[in-house]
Amino acid sequence: MTTDAPVSAREIRSVYLALMAVLGLGALDQSIVATALPRIVGDLGGMAHLSWVVTAYVLASTATMPLYGKLADQYGRRPMIFTALTTFLLGSVLCGFAQSMTQLIAFRAVQGMGSGGFMPLAQIIIGDLVPPKERARRQGSIAIVFAVTSVLGPVLGGMMTDLLSWHWIFFINLPVGALAFYAIAHSLRKPAVTHAHRIDYLGSVLLTVSITALLLILALGGTEWAWDSVQVEVCAVLAVVLGGWLLVHLRRAAEPVLPPDLFANRVFNVASIVMALTFMGLMGASVFFPLFFQLVMGSSPAHSGMMTVAMMVGMIASSTLNGRVLSHSGRYKAVQVAGLAGAVLAFGVLAWGMDTARGYWIIEPAIFLLGAGLGLVMPNMTIAVQNALPIPRRGVGTAMLTFFRSLGGLLGVTGSGAILAHQVHAHGIAAVARAGAHGAGALPAVQALTVEVYRHAIANIFGAGAVLALAALVVLLFLPELPLSGHPVAAPAATPTE
Repeated sequence: MTTDAPVSAREIRSVYLALMAVLGLGALDQSIVATALPRIVGDLGGMAHLSWVVTAYVLASTATMPLYGKLADQYGRRPMIFTALTTFLLGSVLCGFAQSMTQLIAFRAVQGMGSGGFMPLAQIIIGDLVPPKERARRQGSIAIVFAVTSVLGPVLGGMMTDLLSWHWIFFINLPVGALAFYAIAHSLRKPAVTHAHRIDYLGSVLLTVSITALLLILALGGTEWAWDSVQVEVCAVLAVVLGGWLLVHLRRAAEPVLPPDLFANRVFNVASIVMALTFMGLMGASVFFPLFFQLVMGSSPAHSGMMTVAMMVGMIASSTLNGRVLSHSGRYKAVQVAGLAGAVLAFGVLAWGMDTARGYWIIEPAIFLLGAGLGLVMPNMTIAVQNALPIPRRGVGTAMLTFFRSLGGLLGVTGSGAILAHQVHAHGIAAVARAGAHGAGALPAVQALTVEVYRHAIANIFGAGAVLALAALVVLLFLPELPLSGHPVAAPAATPTE
């Protein structure tokens, strides 16, 4: 966003707080709903489609991320953040008044279409207002928002469901969203410079439908849909055919939804691969923390939730430290290398500690190190990409980086689930057969051997996370480090290409 006059510190603070409120809304809606799901099913029925209440939101959010970035470059940041926020609040109202599970799932998709713009647009606007050297302090606070909402979400969801009703977990978004809307409207200036106002409708449809088809396979394949089912086959055909059509279209369109020159930027390409691999390992492994603590270590559900707080604390601490370091040194690559190296070590220690039945005194510090390492990677990678792209490409580049991060997370969850299922199937049958030799005491033996099967399976998942983090570290070594500008909207010093 280019303005006629410098943006004051007060304006930046007002916009920043409003953006954090918007991000908090999107993040909170992913965690607050889970607590209320049993009550929702009791009122609306539809137990067979329960998972779609969450899946519809995630799919719609992920699929729309690239569009928000491109449209923000064409029409400006203000119109798109207002569009995203309005869509999200409309979906919230509709969810609150839903009378059936089908309606709730459809309205959750509307919510997701709005929340898909929150993360990329917040990062884009911060990138417009704050110089790269100071940006790490602002970007790092995004991790704090997600950490706080991940802890508060289940608690607030339970309280509102018990004291009021599950409808209020959606209605509570309205006053917070209205305040954020007001703050952005009064503090975020209109741009003095605009870019080409031509939207690629065909490219937008091809991109959204092909991505949605791919995400459906990743989210539901092997669980609700068998891998050889008609649904998976249809989605696979759509993803391949429409994806191929999109690639041809991008080379011919005058103003394509995904500019081909974006993928000629070496910083963007390396950053996208690193983020995808990093989140593939992180999400694929971290989703099994509760299962490990409860099933293997015998913790209660409440206690197992507290055990993962160490990762959030580590992420907050490193993000805060990173902002100070980057503002003084202006160098982002060395910090990222150190962060990913720490994540590789943490994954390795967790895999070893789980496999050899180590206690909390090994597991907890490793979880903290994992969060601290990743807290040095994510904010800096966004800064590196924004610093390397020209202003007309900054929006779509930031949104695509967020998309690849989410895509990597979905791939990680799907892959780790497949690893767990394979390990349990391969070793569980043998464990039961061995336990049968105990005769009357077979049940305790089966339980003990089942725990061991899950212990080793989850350890293998964290071992895979270490391999993925190591691969990301190797790719990161090829990231060019460009000088950080001291002006928020300065063009990159150089744009490295392949």
